Amino acid sequence: MDERRNMDAFGAAWLIGFSLLLAFNQVVIKVTNDGLQPVFAAGIRSLGATLCLLAWMRWRGIAVQIAPGSVRAGLALGMFFSLEFVFLFTALDLTTVTRTSVIFYTMPVWLTLAAHFLLPGERLSRLKLAGLALAFAGVVLALSSRAPGGESSLVGDLCALAAALCWAGIALAARARGMQGVRPEMQLLWQTVISAVVLLVAAPAFGPLLRALAPIHVIGMGFQIVVVATAGFLMWLWLLGQYRAGQVAAFGFLAPVFGAFMGWALLDEPLGLPLFAALALVVCGLALINRPAGGFRFRRKSA
Repeated sequence: MDERRNMDAFGAAWLIGFSLLLAFNQVVIKVTNDGLQPVFAAGIRSLGATLCLLAWMRWRGIAVQIAPGSVRAGLALGMFFSLEFVFLFTALDLTTVTRTSVIFYTMPVWLTLAAHFLLPGERLSRLKLAGLALAFAGVVLALSSRAPGGESSLVGDLCALAAALCWAGIALAARARGMQGVRPEMQLLWQTVISAVVLLVAAPAFGPLLRALAPIHVIGMGFQIVVVATAGFLMWLWLLGQYRAGQVAAFGFLAPVFGAFMGWALLDEPLGLPLFAALALVVCGLALINRPAGGFRFRRKSA
């Protein structure tokens, strides 16, 4: 039986903030990629997040302890996390933040679809199926309306899609039987430790590790390590453990809007009519997919 509670105002506020954080982080990754090779940057981020996480756990008195039966799910978490950021950092190296946001933040589509088959109590209704069709149409439109750049743009778009699928895999692995009762800190530690090793070993195969490194790139990496990869993901995993997966995913429809806005406002990236239409389809689709019976209503957090 799924004991996770319905969404309340506290969870909603944090999920909105998390969507804003991830949207801004895509801009940070885009800038940081000018100084560090993307896969190497992802590995450094995971290594730094591991050190921050271990320090946090020591300060809080949380033991680094592998729960019985959690190894398989933990390895899955780590591999999905590794692949997600190989694909995401590469996507942002090859295409715009705006395009990446439209495609990458379709994660709730794939999570909701998979949850229909794998998680109890999260079946797809006709309304959700209609939303799935709309969001999928938006992805197809985004892929087919790529800007000049040919193969590189298409590769970047496909990398963003692969990253979204891996992110959905993380959410499912976090809900696996072996992860039931495992603290968010240990779940994240599985991800950062494994990805640090995998990404740093693989990085030399993707080209020179350093580009035109400057202080702004170091600052960007520090932001990713402390604010996003440590604090942000800890909060997301905690929220995923408290609320139903579909309701957590509901706030994903805000993320592509925030991401597209960040790309336009901070990097002067044009939306264009086809991409704007794709964004509208994705947002409407995600809203339908995650619309609870009776509409979006949040309870106040009980005392």
